[in-house]
Amino acid sequence: MQSIKVWDGFIRSFHWLLVINIAVLYFSIDEGMIELHFVAGFFAIALIVTRLVWGLVGSKTAKLSALLHSPIAVFKEFKNPSKGVGHSAPGSYMVLLFFVLIIVQLVTGLMSSDGILTDGPLVEYVSSSTVDFANWLHRLNFDILFYAICLHVTAIVVYKIKGKPLVKAMITGKQANSEQATQTNIDNTQAPWLAWAIFVGLLVLLAVTWGKEPLSYLLS
Repeated sequence: MQSIKVWDGFIRSFHWLLVINIAVLYFSIDEGMIELHFVAGFFAIALIVTRLVWGLVGSKTAKLSALLHSPIAVFKEFKNPSKGVGHSAPGSYMVLLFFVLIIVQLVTGLMSSDGILTDGPLVEYVSSSTVDFANWLHRLNFDILFYAICLHVTAIVVYKIKGKPLVKAMITGKQANSEQATQTNIDNTQAPWLAWAIFVGLLVLLAVTWGKEPLSYLLS
């Protein structure tokens, strides 16, 4: 069994940074550390926007188009798991769900307010009813995100039992695949320097705009 390169450095880093970031977001709001919560939220915005851009111009397996599968393909994958490169059809649906849930969480967070001291940076641009709706959806959506994470972890365990170590592939970037390795030498990844440049640029932009006040508080 040969191994081929499947995930580039940015995709792997994105995955693990997002895991850490979600944990920090949960911990910070649970402990009332609202400044840290906002900074972690801005970090998540830079991550997800970069990932979406990289999904348009990045590696073959990072492409958003690679996540598009028909329901029939998902059904076939459940019956007979393929040895294909990248996300499986069910896995692609899971990734798309995470994108939607995370984007909803970030957007509603930007429009949320505690009604006393802390407002998201978009609160001043929307109506009070929109802010109330954003507060409600922000809390509800996190519960949905939590259950999606539990489902994702369960799927990883199931795939591991079936002999497809997804976690190892996301660490090493390589996937065991004799069919693909012997049939083609197509390069599935490309150097992620552009993705990192976009990410750093977004971080700097967010730090000097929306993140200036909470960063100043954390660093003081």
